Amino acid sequence: MKALRNIVDKMKPNFEKGGKFSKLHSTFDAFETFLFVPKTVTRQGSHIRDCNDMKRVMIVVVVALLPALLFGMYNVGLQHFRAVGLPDAALMQCFWFGFLKVMPIVLVSYIVGLGIEFGVAQARGHEVNEGFLVSGMLIPLVMPVDIPLWMVAVATAFAVVIGKEVFGGTGMNIFNPALLARAFIFFSYTPFISGEKVWVAGLTKGEGIVDGFSGATPLTDAANALAEGAGTVTYTGGSGPMDWFLGTIPGCIGETSTLAILIGAAILLYTGVASWRVMLSVFAGGYLMGLLFNLIGLNAVMDMPAYYHLILGGFAFGAVFMATDPVTGSQTNAGKLIYGFLIGAIAVLIRVVNPGYPEGMMLSILFMNAMAPLIDHYVVEANIRRRNRRLKLAK
Repeated sequence: MKALRNIVDKMKPNFEKGGKFSKLHSTFDAFETFLFVPKTVTRQGSHIRDCNDMKRVMIVVVVALLPALLFGMYNVGLQHFRAVGLPDAALMQCFWFGFLKVMPIVLVSYIVGLGIEFGVAQARGHEVNEGFLVSGMLIPLVMPVDIPLWMVAVATAFAVVIGKEVFGGTGMNIFNPALLARAFIFFSYTPFISGEKVWVAGLTKGEGIVDGFSGATPLTDAANALAEGAGTVTYTGGSGPMDWFLGTIPGCIGETSTLAILIGAAILLYTGVASWRVMLSVFAGGYLMGLLFNLIGLNAVMDMPAYYHLILGGFAFGAVFMATDPVTGSQTNAGKLIYGFLIGAIAVLIRVVNPGYPEGMMLSILFMNAMAPLIDHYVVEANIRRRNRRLKLAK
């Protein structure tokens, strides 16, 4: 590391004011602070001295996402080989196939997103925002594997420009950028992110698919049962709760394995990066809403065991990695509990009453992103009133 530090120090004068590449100072600073802890500290006023800047926090989140990413690559290969009649394909064979399918999506996300971030930083003369280190990984994980790369590029550009930069960059955005990218594709190119043929590599092209294989997700099966008025949900492929928990089912690249997501959650909670209040309340809200619908029991989806909702679709992924975004969520402790509870409850509500949109988690989080400041406002107002009452009683 000392040799690398010496190389960076020799290059640095060229990128500072008066140097040959001074116009690229923001770009150089981004790479330098990514490699090494910045030497700058606050000289006056209240401050905290800590080596963990935003880049280090973002890297912890990326590390927490790795179990979902790695399992997602394996599952992409697994579903493909099942579709072509090779269900016993070796683990590394499945992983390598998935790696080749998923990595281009990851690269497009980072190249387009970071390219815009660097360009905006250079134009403004600001430091490069670190937030896209996480968003660049989240966007591929909430996409179907066969999504065209140009759509990923357009959606990423929309999320960064409209979702972040117009509001002032990282820390100022109202909505979660990764979910905005998914929402952009969902409402602009719906056939490429819904249905039964987008979740398994090869199905959209019909590459030797065996008879009887379906790429339907369990939530799609539930939505079909709701639309048809069936008394019970029949899950294609004979999958069950253990398959859903492990993640060996069709779905978005990083959302299928609740187990891998919970490993990421443990990392986030152990390091203190994410709020346990938000995570816990999202799961509580979804479970209690599921129990309420069990009591009503008017259709097959209402009769689904409440815990099914917690391990199906993007519920767990949204609870752990999306709802816990500190920028777009509530800031007060009480607000975090309310915010998370409503996300879980609304997600299940959408799933049960709307067969045209069986997922629910994306819209639920985006809606509550907009409501988060209002929640915090009323929490603060309630605290003020409570303290005023205590003050009057004390007098």
